[in-house]
Amino acid sequence: MEKIFKGPAIFLDRNDINTDEIIPAKYLTEVTKKALQPYMLEDLKLDGFDPHGDELKNARAVVTRENFGCGSSREHAPWVFEVNGVHTIIAQSYARIFRQNMFNGGMLAIELPQQEIDALFELGKQGTVTLNVDVDAQIIHASVAGQESEFPFEISEFDKALVKAGGWVEFADARY
Repeated sequence: MEKIFKGPAIFLDRNDINTDEIIPAKYLTEVTKKALQPYMLEDLKLDGFDPHGDELKNARAVVTRENFGCGSSREHAPWVFEVNGVHTIIAQSYARIFRQNMFNGGMLAIELPQQEIDALFELGKQGTVTLNVDVDAQIIHASVAGQESEFPFEISEFDKALVKAGGWVEFADARY
């Protein structure tokens, strides 16, 4: 089964964006994912970034730098992306638990080398970048202002199976 994730990307040009910036701890008492929705990246301080702006509301992917999702090991951080329709995060590296929580939720945590992250950021300077991520082919198609670029990526067969199943629970239900 082919699985493709598609949509506009938002660019967060900073290393070490932590889980408290992704979803502030004061919201961790919420009992549904839906209740988290309005608070995605609420505490992120980044020049030119508006956590309530249309760019973030329309985003289906995040492109960022190193060590994304560091800090507390909470599922709420990937959940807030999921409930907001952000299904793909592309970074140079991740905190280990955040990365696995993304795959466990059926979402993509793609790691690319710095040169390719830099190239994506350069594309982002030209306007809204739309990403088509083909999980089976393991390739990201990026388009902006009539320009198209491709970025191959690696993903383990197990993580690919989690994404294609829709997450860990769906994966387990289908097999056990």
